[in-house]
Amino acid sequence: MNEAFLRRLFSKVECSVCGKRYDSSNIKVLDHEEDLWFLSVTCASCGTQGLVAAVVKEGSVVAEPIGDLTEAEYSTLAGREEVGVDDVLDMHSFLKEFNGDFVALFSGR
Repeated sequence: MNEAFLRRLFSKVECSVCGKRYDSSNIKVLDHEEDLWFLSVTCASCGTQGLVAAVVKEGSVVAEPIGDLTEAEYSTLAGREEVGVDDVLDMHSFLKEFNGDFVALFSGR
């Protein structure tokens, strides 16, 4: 298991005090033994410190996506085309030139 991967993984975890996500630079791997990892975390927002003991196993990718969408939202999106590289580049180009005027954007002016 790669330590950089663990820092990225735990940067998705929210502070139990203020709810902000941990910054990967504030996550330190202290030690590990086989699948048991010990990490020190510090919240950049409120300064809360914590000790994490986690069992992290390498293995296959989870078959179902994990996220904040409800089952109904997943159903609505199922079968739709995935966002591709060209889509991201198009959005990048758009945002580069976008002046922030959402009223004009959505009114068709």
